[in-house]
Amino acid sequence: MSEREYIQSFSDYLFWDVDKSAIDLEVNAPYVVRRVLEFGQFSDWNLLVQRYGIPRIGSIAQNLRTLEPKALSFISAVSSLPQESFRCYTTKQYTETHWSF
Repeated sequence: MSEREYIQSFSDYLFWDVDKSAIDLEVNAPYVVRRVLEFGQFSDWNLLVQRYGIPRIGSIAQNLRTLEPKALSFISAVSSLPQESFRCYTTKQYTETHWSF
């Protein structure tokens, strides 16, 4: 399958804010991986695994600055990588409430 066919096979709503035809699956791999992990359907996940493989997806996800907790737990379990090895886990944003009662 060509790169253009891969990107067109993903769910349209994943890339609603960009031109799908302008996405380069190698250059924009972190963007694609994050979108699929956070918002993708199972068919999108299968396409992602077919394109990159689980070890590479895990490696890419380890370097993401942000990732939703459910997506982090999922990729951690699937790739057998500890959550502590993910950048988004170790550099969580600290949001302090202004008033605590």
